[in-house]
Amino acid sequence: MTALVIRNGHLIDPGAGVDTPKDILLKDGKVAEIAAPGKLKLANGAESLDAAGLTVAPGLIDIHVHLREPGQAYKETIATGTAAAAAGGFTAVAAMPNTTPVNDSPETTRWMLAPERGACVRVYPIGAATRGSKGEILNDFAALKAAGAVAITDDGHPILKDSVMRETLAAAARVGLSVIQHAEDTRMTQGASMNAGPAAFKLGLRGMPPEAESSLVERDVRLVTELRDARVHLHVAHTSTAAAIAAVRQARRNGLRVTCEVAPHHFLLTEEHVGLYNTNAKMNPPLRSAADRDAMIEAILDGVVDAIATDHAPHATHEKEVEFENAPNGITGLETALGLCLRWLHKEWKLPLGRVLSLLSAQPAALLGLKGRGTLAVGSFADVVVFDPKAEWTYHARETLSKAHNTPFDGWAMQGKVRWTISEGRIAYGSR
Repeated sequence: MTALVIRNGHLIDPGAGVDTPKDILLKDGKVAEIAAPGKLKLANGAESLDAAGLTVAPGLIDIHVHLREPGQAYKETIATGTAAAAAGGFTAVAAMPNTTPVNDSPETTRWMLAPERGACVRVYPIGAATRGSKGEILNDFAALKAAGAVAITDDGHPILKDSVMRETLAAAARVGLSVIQHAEDTRMTQGASMNAGPAAFKLGLRGMPPEAESSLVERDVRLVTELRDARVHLHVAHTSTAAAIAAVRQARRNGLRVTCEVAPHHFLLTEEHVGLYNTNAKMNPPLRSAADRDAMIEAILDGVVDAIATDHAPHATHEKEVEFENAPNGITGLETALGLCLRWLHKEWKLPLGRVLSLLSAQPAALLGLKGRGTLAVGSFADVVVFDPKAEWTYHARETLSKAHNTPFDGWAMQGKVRWTISEGRIAYGSR
């Protein structure tokens, strides 16, 4: 493999505590050497990228995406989803199991990882907790892990039975896997299509009460407490309510291994963005109240939130162009996450750039135990994003590399433009 040198850039590697100008030599898919600008001894034939004025950082890691394969390739494929990921600066994505069939077997996990899928960045499948994600019979977690699964979840089909969730947590801990819970008591949300509140009342839509989320988080925290096993790791997906964040915060104070993620749409948008039945603002968890949105911002700034994850959920245009109640939940997010985080978390709310990047790289890698990812220390994988932190630009959904265009951020101003994304030493996005 040809060596690649990134020259003259400003390296920010939160995991390694680096924030200074450096040149980086990438060789054989790994970080081979880091030196002061102009001090690298170059091998013959090494290619070079000039990163003057640019930030060089570990490739971003999204621990919550839907790549739709197998079975729903008309929405997205692993190839198109990872192309969009690379355009957004992501070098690794963790794929949820709500595929067709559900990823509840080693065979499906291995199928997703096959070279024939055409992934241009690293894909980490997440296995289903129960057969068919029906919440009854546990899958073989050891076999799923051996095939390449990095965590366990039933995703949009939350595990409601206490006994099943308790055994899921215990069984996953025995094999060293995290349990990711989509916290929604679906007994409270049947027939609901947005947040319960004034906007839903005005639109004549049934709303999802915030308690549907927070009560399940509180139940799961109780189960973690009862298990008394330090290996148990509960991760709350796409947290969206103040009460759920409060439960996570208290669990951490009690010394429990409970973590959470927040998506950009939940720290930027509210239920008012649904407007007049805009299906591109329909997702699950739904957009919440301004108070909930503000609680997400506070939790990010004070360190309770462990990762920013997109919940990238592509749908075909015709599926969204229906009545609001009938439209599927979900929006795309891989190409807008960095631009939104830099524009709002960093520029507007003054979160240091290193902390923003940590939420998008080092911390997600740690959550899923992805060795050699989320850092550019010598010997780690050559996963790099190079971006212009000062560049201002506008996102246009029509220009996406995803198959899908369902985003509420079409036309939004972004900060920080990706110039190159390098996956294991190979340029996955950007031209030389």
